[in-house]
Amino acid sequence: MKVTVAIDGPAAAGKSTVAKKVAEIKGYTYIDTGAMYRAFTWYCLEKGVDCQNEEQCVALIPEVTIKLRPGGTVLCNDHDITREIREPRVSGNVSYIASYKDIRLFLVEQQRKMAGKHSVIMDGRDIGTYVLPDADVKIFQIASVETRAIRRYDENISKGIPCTLEEIEEDVRKRDYIDSHRDFAPLKAAPDSILLDTSFLNVDEVVAAVIEIIDRKIKEKEEKESA
Repeated sequence: MKVTVAIDGPAAAGKSTVAKKVAEIKGYTYIDTGAMYRAFTWYCLEKGVDCQNEEQCVALIPEVTIKLRPGGTVLCNDHDITREIREPRVSGNVSYIASYKDIRLFLVEQQRKMAGKHSVIMDGRDIGTYVLPDADVKIFQIASVETRAIRRYDENISKGIPCTLEEIEEDVRKRDYIDSHRDFAPLKAAPDSILLDTSFLNVDEVVAAVIEIIDRKIKEKEEKESA
C-alpha cells in the first residue's frame, strides 16, 4: 500500500529532522521541500539577484535544476550545496522566494512527481493544503518561537554555521509572518490535519508520536476501505 504523509508547520519546528527519522523507520521516501526552496534562494543570491524582486527571481527558473539525493544531499545544477543552504543569508531570504507563485508552481510540480512513485513523507508549509491535498496522513507540527529558535541555533552551531540566538529568533518571527501572510498557498493547517505541539518533546518523543498517528490513520483507512 502506497502511503503519503504530509507534515506542515512553521519554520524550525523540527519537521525535517522528524520526517527523516520517520522515513527511515517506516521505509518511506523523504522529500525535503524546504531544501528545494533554499536551493533556489541560494541560486538567486549567487547570481546577485535581490530575493525581494519577484520578477528577477522568477526569471531564473529556466536556469535552475534542483535534485535531492539519499542522505540529504542537495544539488543545484549538479553542485552540492547541502551546507550552503543552511547559512543565515539563505534562511533570511527563503520566505520571499517561497512566496512567489511561479517558483512554487515550478517546484510543486517536481514534488508531486516524486510523491506519485513511492510511499513518501513530505514536510513544508503547504503540503497538506496544496501540494498533497489528498495525503493519507496530515500533521501540523508546531512549537513556541523560543523553542524553535533554540533548536535552529543548536543545529547551526553543530554544523559550524556562525549565528546568534537573537538573530535566529528574529528570523523565525519574520518567516512566520511572511509564510502565513503570502497570497499563494500560505502556511496554515489543513482542516483534516492533526495538531502536534512539540514544544516540550524531544526528537524521539516526536518521532514516536508521528509514527503512532501514521499507524492509526492508515489502520482507519484500511478498515474503512474493507467495510
